[in-house]
Amino acid sequence: MIEGRDLCLAFGEKTVLRGQELTVPAHGRIALMGPSGCGKTTLLRVLAGLQKPDSGSVRVDAARLAFVFQEPRLLPWRTAAQNVNAVLSDTAATLPEAETWLRRLGLDEAGALYPSELSGGMQQRVSLARAMACRPEVLLLDEPFKAMDEALRAQVIETVAAHLDGAAVVLATHSEAEARALDCKIYHYNNGRFEA
Repeated sequence: MIEGRDLCLAFGEKTVLRGQELTVPAHGRIALMGPSGCGKTTLLRVLAGLQKPDSGSVRVDAARLAFVFQEPRLLPWRTAAQNVNAVLSDTAATLPEAETWLRRLGLDEAGALYPSELSGGMQQRVSLARAMACRPEVLLLDEPFKAMDEALRAQVIETVAAHLDGAAVVLATHSEAEARALDCKIYHYNNGRFEA
């Protein structure tokens, strides 16, 4: 479960969050929608504990939280399979499971490749595989499908949706289609708040 109470945050003169109230129950799914720069990523960072709000409180009831950023954030000295395996046991014993996650996301031949050898869309799928592999109870997604073409995007979203295992999801997106495909309740940005 995620609970944000009276969250306020400003960067200099720009107020990004103004009294944001947000509750996402266990197994709940919401999508944050609004123009670029309105605060979708900022709210995700606050929920993840990466950004401290100026005031208000956040409570996240989850043993395992995963965050898929807009940039893949892979370890460049590790192969795709090793990046995914980092959230498993990080030993040879779980490498086959890491490779299974890559296959699920259409990366059958990518396991032994390093991030520099992968396209942006492939790197993002490795990042998604890593997030899903840890079987999170809370999954934060910051426009994770934008580097993919339409057909691939639909396939990847379907795979993610099929393996959520009841995780609470907060998705930042510009696409209502993506929000619907993940069965998210949509929250639109309005003057410092995301509202359903």
